[in-house]
Amino acid sequence: MDADVPPTRPTHHVLVVSDGSGVTGERVVQAAMTQFDIDVVTVERVSEVRDPGRIREAIALAAEKKATVLYSLVAVEHRVLLLHEARRLGIWTIDLLGPLLLRLSDALAASPRAEAGLFRQIDEEYFRRIDAMDFTVKHDDGKRVEEIGHADLVLIGVSRSCKTPLSVFLGYRGWHVANVPIVLGLEAPRELFAIDPRKVIALSARPEWLSGVRRERSRRMAPGMVLDYAETGYIAEELRYFQSIAARGGWTVIDVTGKAVEETAAEIIALLPD
Repeated sequence: MDADVPPTRPTHHVLVVSDGSGVTGERVVQAAMTQFDIDVVTVERVSEVRDPGRIREAIALAAEKKATVLYSLVAVEHRVLLLHEARRLGIWTIDLLGPLLLRLSDALAASPRAEAGLFRQIDEEYFRRIDAMDFTVKHDDGKRVEEIGHADLVLIGVSRSCKTPLSVFLGYRGWHVANVPIVLGLEAPRELFAIDPRKVIALSARPEWLSGVRRERSRRMAPGMVLDYAETGYIAEELRYFQSIAARGGWTVIDVTGKAVEETAAEIIALLPD
């Protein structure tokens, strides 16, 4: 053999056995492998292992592949059975969850719930919210209007009618939200009229209140200046135009004057179709 060519290392198999998805265990192996300069480990997940038969199948597979087994099982009797079967067949095992559950049980003076799949439910909820927030940010202020048919909810309104704060709040709650500005003299996007009108909420406000909000915004943007769009007369004209569009679309109109974002959001959610 050429001395300059390193010997080929055999592949080592790691079997992640879980009563959930097994994703967490796989990530643990991947994190550990970053500490090595070699890449000869293959990871295989055996998910939804929730009965003795599945445990025995998993250990038999590990024996066939001469694999190390990482397991994450919440039921004590399942952990005991897996360990017994692994020892019988000479399989190396690492318990990812058992020791931590025992330690926390002692520290908290409470027994764990021993319900499989709870972490996955939390994980799925987290990623659902991340996806909703991503959608909401990408569809803020009229962006990607051709995609609003995919939204759970579409907010429309004139400038400073709380469209973006409400969108972000609802997006964090897991709703895919788009918002579209209504501008005096410009036709509303035709895509708005093509979706279920129950999914479109029109945000209105009293002209005097909206004027105050815009004046404060103008001062922050350009101290000492008040833009024309903060004048009450102009706002009243805007709102009349906005109301005519909302009536044409058959959309529900909500008055946001002086309301907290949370209050308006609760009102919107109550109006959405199931």
